[in-house]
Amino acid sequence: MTSAHRGDRQFGETDLQHLRRCVELAAEALDAGDEPFGSVLAAADGIALAEDRNRVSGGDHTRHPEFELARWAATNMAPEHRAAATVYTSGEHCPMCSAAHAWVGLGRIVYVASSAQLTAWLGELDVPQGPVRPLPVNDVAPGITVEGPVPELDDRIRALHRRFHTGA
Repeated sequence: MTSAHRGDRQFGETDLQHLRRCVELAAEALDAGDEPFGSVLAAADGIALAEDRNRVSGGDHTRHPEFELARWAATNMAPEHRAAATVYTSGEHCPMCSAAHAWVGLGRIVYVASSAQLTAWLGELDVPQGPVRPLPVNDVAPGITVEGPVPELDDRIRALHRRFHTGA
């Protein structure tokens, strides 16, 4: 069984499979002209239920995949199933997505790269800060289990963001 580590946390093959899909979705977003973010919603048994990628290039900056998955879950899942689900994502939720996740009652979040990592990477590229302060999920939604980053995959996400902001 392949695993990744974060402190004493071990990520299993199912976690890594979903996280690799998030990286693929982030690359798809980039190829479509969007910022490179991708997310997968999985049931308690690990089966992927829904996935999405960033779709903000049309001007609606609420079209984050985590927000879309929260909406999907609210419409398609019973509260007890939402609470047992996991959202896998290429980057830690922004405050808007953290709030949506909490309001809908979704369970655990597992991310490849943290908001702190992304902020540092964008700072190195002299990218201006966005209109919303990047906060860790638990600063917005303290009751959610949050796990990450995943060092085995974060270089891939960093490269996608570099390509988005520099074209290189």
